[in-house]
Amino acid sequence: MTCGYSSVGSVNTTIPIKVLPATETHSIRFHQYHLEDMGRVRTRKVCEIEGREVPNAEIGKGYEVNSDTIVAIDDAELDDMPLPTAKAIEIVAFVPAESIDPVRISDGYYLQGDGQVSAKPYTLLRKALARNSKVAVAKFAWHGRERLGLLRVRDDVIVLHAMKWDDEIRSPETIMPAPAELTEEEVEEAVLLVDSMTVDDIADQEWATDRYTAALEEVIHAKADGKKPPRAAEEEPGGAVVDLMAALEQSVQRAQESRGEGGGEATVHEMKPKKAAKKTAAKKTTKKASATKPAAKKRGA
Repeated sequence: MTCGYSSVGSVNTTIPIKVLPATETHSIRFHQYHLEDMGRVRTRKVCEIEGREVPNAEIGKGYEVNSDTIVAIDDAELDDMPLPTAKAIEIVAFVPAESIDPVRISDGYYLQGDGQVSAKPYTLLRKALARNSKVAVAKFAWHGRERLGLLRVRDDVIVLHAMKWDDEIRSPETIMPAPAELTEEEVEEAVLLVDSMTVDDIADQEWATDRYTAALEEVIHAKADGKKPPRAAEEEPGGAVVDLMAALEQSVQRAQESRGEGGGEATVHEMKPKKAAKKTAAKKTTKKASATKPAAKKRGA
């Protein structure tokens, strides 16, 4: 694959590259078994017409135009599609990094220069990206479809992130919460909680570990040794209504203690009460805004 963009003077620059996974998963994967005899249950691909299992060599891709028509598409036809991005990553623009909504960003891949000829143009693009706050927006073909991509620099390597198209991003308007009245004291306490829990980086944090996988491994090892698997500690019966201010104060105190800032009660600053006239006016304004706000549409309507 190649990565191409236009440099100064509209001279097209092409960089031979290899696309390598930038992440890996350590999740434990399960197989399906028959509970009576623990025989392995496998997924078999069976032809509906012949009623027999079909090997992968006899399986191809097809699109159902209608109930009577299926169009077969082979890999060679996909590779020969008249798309400039079929075998290349085409950089189309450079934008400020902060302009990209993180909800658009998907899996990441490292781009490795392919051969000595790629060294200079690869390094040129990497340094150009590293010296400003811009990221490159690109188009490329991946897994049988054209994708939108983002190029950025990580540890002197160019990273390609697949991105969602505009029409693939759902609007959050339908799930916005109902209006809620909050006091200034509650907001200030929440801000204090955020400040007390702020860290410079998530790397090497004690909480940045996959505790679920570790707990699952303990269960598997215990059962393999014929022992009872460990169980979670029973929680105290809930159902009580928790005061928001008290909960925030407790959270701030725990955060301060975990950061070695000393124990004791969390400091709460009393807010001066507002004048009655202003308070009444604020309530009237809130009610008016709530009354004029259009009702959220139901999904699927």
